Amino acid sequence: MDENLNDVYNDLIMEHSMNSYNKKKLESCDYEELGHNPSCGDEITLEVKMNGDIIQDMAFMGHGCAISQASTSIMIETLKGKTIQEAKEIIKTFIGMIKREDIADSELEKLEDAIAFKNIQHMPARVKCALLAWHTLEKIIAEREKNLDSGSIISSTIKNNHCNL
Repeated sequence: MDENLNDVYNDLIMEHSMNSYNKKKLESCDYEELGHNPSCGDEITLEVKMNGDIIQDMAFMGHGCAISQASTSIMIETLKGKTIQEAKEIIKTFIGMIKREDIADSELEKLEDAIAFKNIQHMPARVKCALLAWHTLEKIIAEREKNLDSGSIISSTIKNNHCNL
């Protein structure tokens, strides 16, 4: 990768880790899920507000390294306004990129700023940090789909919090 491009990506990651515009609590949400990386202590609580099949808003609270915090914030920026299906495809592409799978450039373009994490694949100790939010959102989506399939209204991801029932 071009060294100047690496600098831009590093700046983007630092910007999001130090000034996370998405690190807040939503006024109301439909889903909330705790994500935890026991190997380093990173922890986030991801909140999602849906509008039908569209991710209307997301936010997070938590603590951790610059990679986990920036990855969460950039994931939110990337997926806000997307349908669940679009989000699932982007999540799959991001995880594949981090795990060094062969991904077409046209698919990588869908990652938008999240492509800044491409070099994390060369840092095995940081992979879980970068993937924490993405796996947490995968859990929310899977739970949502399970509940929709079963006709259940209340998600098990909604526990003792301010999310709507």
